[in-house]
Amino acid sequence: MAAWATRRFADAVESAYTATAPALVTLHQVTANVLRVKIDWGYAMSRTTSRDPDVARVHAEVRNRCDEMLRRARDAGLLRADVNLDWARRVYYALIHEAATGPDEGLDADALATRLVDTLLHGLGAGASASTTNVHAVG
Repeated sequence: MAAWATRRFADAVESAYTATAPALVTLHQVTANVLRVKIDWGYAMSRTTSRDPDVARVHAEVRNRCDEMLRRARDAGLLRADVNLDWARRVYYALIHEAATGPDEGLDADALATRLVDTLLHGLGAGASASTTNVHAVG
């Protein structure tokens, strides 16, 4: 069942990914599709393991597609030019996990995807990002 759910997860990414759509549209659609799978098949998705070679291969393919999607987002100016894409992917995955498992009753996958993409691209702060130099200088 875990391998089947992992394949649905990969299909959700591939069916939404298009290199010709604007990066923001692709980011939102991939996010909504993945959330649908993770919400609907959460139990099976939580049972996936990288010890299964097929599951590991599919997760590697999805990770590569996600990296490509985030590069497109950076190149389109949606992410800062200096963003660490590995960190961005890890944060994106964490946001997906929280959105899929959180208590957001009444929000469908599209609404959750909008909230998630907004958080990824704009954060939770009230304006320009703080410089780490300024943060370390305080205190």
